[in-house]
Amino acid sequence: MSKKPTAQPVIHKVIMVGSGGVGKSALTLQFMYDEFVEDYEPTKADSYRKKILLDGEDVQIDILDTAGQEDYAAIRDNYFRSGEGFLCIFSITEDESFQATQEFREQILRVKNDENIPFLLVGNKCDLEDKRKVTFQEASDRAKQWGVPYVETSAKTREHVDKVFYDLMREIRARKMDENKTSNGRGKDKSKKKKRLCKIL
Repeated sequence: MSKKPTAQPVIHKVIMVGSGGVGKSALTLQFMYDEFVEDYEPTKADSYRKKILLDGEDVQIDILDTAGQEDYAAIRDNYFRSGEGFLCIFSITEDESFQATQEFREQILRVKNDENIPFLLVGNKCDLEDKRKVTFQEASDRAKQWGVPYVETSAKTREHVDKVFYDLMREIRARKMDENKTSNGRGKDKSKKKKRLCKIL
C-alpha cells in the first residue's frame, strides 16, 4: 500500500508594519500565545509560525514582526518583498504613528508595485479610548481612500486580534486563488505578471 505524501499546509506570509511602540509585537504575541506583554523590548525583527484552521482548511501563518525603527530602507524593502499581506498598525493614541502609515503604504506599493496587495489598516490600543488622538472616522476615511479595510484592536483586551490576522489571510488566500486561475489559462495576464516582476527586480 503506497502511502500518500501528506500535503504541506499552505503558508500565508504576513508582515507587521508600523512605527515603533504602536503594539506590533503585542498584537503578534497575543495572537500567537494568548498573552499580553506590556513592556516588550524593541524588536529587531522576529518571525513566528503557527498552524491554524482557516475556514476549515489547515494553513500556516508566517508572521514577520518588523522593527518600527528600521534604519535601513534596503532591509525594509527585503521584508516587504517577501510578504504576501500586510497589517499596517498605528496607535489611536498617537497621531504621529497614524501619519506614518501613509509612508509605510507608499513604500509597500513601491516595492510590490501592486495596488491590490492584501492590506489592512489597524488602529491598535482601542482600550485607551480616553487618550484617543485619531478618530475612528479619520482612520476609516484613509482606509476608504486606499480601498482597504480598517479595524481597531486592543492587544491588551484581545479585541479583534484574531479578526485582523484571519481577515488578512482570507485576502491572501483569495489573491492566490485568483493568481492560480490566471496562470492556468490566459497567457495575456502572464505576460503582465512578468512585466511587473521585472520592474521589481
